[in-house]
Amino acid sequence: MDSAIFEIFKQYTRRYVKLTDEELDRIESVCTFKKLRKQQYLLQEGDIWRLHAFIVKGCLRTYSIDEKGLEHIVGFGIDNWWVGDRESLKSGKSSKFNIDAVNNSEVILIKDPDFNILLAEIPAFSEMVNTIQDRSFMAAQRRILSFISHSSEEKYLTFLKMYPGFAACIPKSMIASFLGITRETLSRIRKGTPKK
Repeated sequence: MDSAIFEIFKQYTRRYVKLTDEELDRIESVCTFKKLRKQQYLLQEGDIWRLHAFIVKGCLRTYSIDEKGLEHIVGFGIDNWWVGDRESLKSGKSSKFNIDAVNNSEVILIKDPDFNILLAEIPAFSEMVNTIQDRSFMAAQRRILSFISHSSEEKYLTFLKMYPGFAACIPKSMIASFLGITRETLSRIRKGTPKK
């Protein structure tokens, strides 16, 4: 793997834990790198997710398509975020989701068996993963609360805080889908929301 690409991951880990050079080399030894073109799938509904994916650069979305053909976006992943389908990974069952690239993106991939070995071999890596999973769970709880109790305007302002700078480059239809509102409602909100 290109050392400049893995350096981004190294910098990311330093926000959480201190890993030795040997531990980082061990992690790098099981990583692969993948470039995704805009709209290229990382996961398709019906497939089983068997990876851990770290976004080096770009933006990915996780979404489902209902029986009427409507998209329902459950999340975005941006630089220095992890993306995947944890339910499919843990259950071994087919995914209900698609994950594709909103724009040209780059990801580091680790196969699940290798990831589990790293967790067992490197306590600091395991500590980092637990911290990230805790934060992800709390973020999911906040999103559910926002979805059921906040106005459309409040949902949009929360989105701007969660994904700073991305409101300009993610298509309006995707933002509306993520927020559970219509494009028309989003357009009205954007006209009344001060530019960041």
